[in-house]
Amino acid sequence: MNRILKSRAFKTTVIAATVMGVAGVAQARDQIRIVGSSTVYPFASYVTEEFGAITEYPTPVIESTGSGGGIRLFCNGIGEGTPDISNASRRIKASEVERCEENGVTDVTEVKIGSDGIVLAQSSANGELDLTLEQLFLAVAARVPVDGELVDNPYEKWSDIDSELPERAISIYGPPSTSGTRDAFEELVMEVASEEMEAYGGEAFTEIRADGAYIDAGENDNLIVQRLSEDTNAFGIFGYSFLVENPDTLIGTSIDGVAPDAEAISAGDYPVARSLFFYVKNQHAEEVSPLYEYVEMFVSETMIGEGGYLSDLGLIPLPEAEREVARQKVTERVALQVADL
Repeated sequence: MNRILKSRAFKTTVIAATVMGVAGVAQARDQIRIVGSSTVYPFASYVTEEFGAITEYPTPVIESTGSGGGIRLFCNGIGEGTPDISNASRRIKASEVERCEENGVTDVTEVKIGSDGIVLAQSSANGELDLTLEQLFLAVAARVPVDGELVDNPYEKWSDIDSELPERAISIYGPPSTSGTRDAFEELVMEVASEEMEAYGGEAFTEIRADGAYIDAGENDNLIVQRLSEDTNAFGIFGYSFLVENPDTLIGTSIDGVAPDAEAISAGDYPVARSLFFYVKNQHAEEVSPLYEYVEMFVSETMIGEGGYLSDLGLIPLPEAEREVARQKVTERVALQVADL
């Protein structure tokens, strides 16, 4: 059965289980089930394929549901119809951990796997562009200051924001509200920019415009990449790894004078960088026999270390000490507590 069919089958199982309220003890099986972030998906997919190739176990089933959607499925309970792992391009929220606990998911290990930058990319048919955080905010915010008052965003072209910017319509394909990339974009771009602008009174403003300039492109970032090759006037928002995988067709936009590259993201110089995670349901470990073999492979130096396989796909490795912490959490199955967040 191919990956698409397996993903559909898994999705059907999850939906059915949710409808019936399945939350019992996990049934013994040897195929791991993974949901979550579209940003983490390429890295996790590589590990799942390698795991299926070199171990005696079947290739894990993995589905790109977005960080929020994945955590919601993960926290639905324990049992056959619920995932074993949820990938996330943001840290889990305290409210989500509390919901997990309410549904009997009380033993979860948090694993940080690396860093990533959120990029604003465009077709390589265009020239390079450098934006400030404020300019990017003004392009996507639902309400912006004009003559000292907040009004519905009137900007139709980039040159409306600044005459030195291209005279191109503002058209940005971006992630939906269930995406960790969307959460991180709102935190790292919207909040940071608006808190520095007097019109917002020092408060964060994160509402994104809904007049067609920002286009919800769903959870599949590869579709955004495809659309940028067809719509060369548009921009797309996604994780750095998708820029790495498409060097001939896409170019990234510099933010505050810093280009999105591995060195700048790792050093913390690129303004729109975040950490990547996955969450393991330890209560499934005994019944889902290969669970921790997969997790240990994922956090190995071969995968997430300097020069590891996943760095070739665009994952920015953590410092060595942090990688050791990740492996220690896995070895000791350290349970995440609300107080940790």
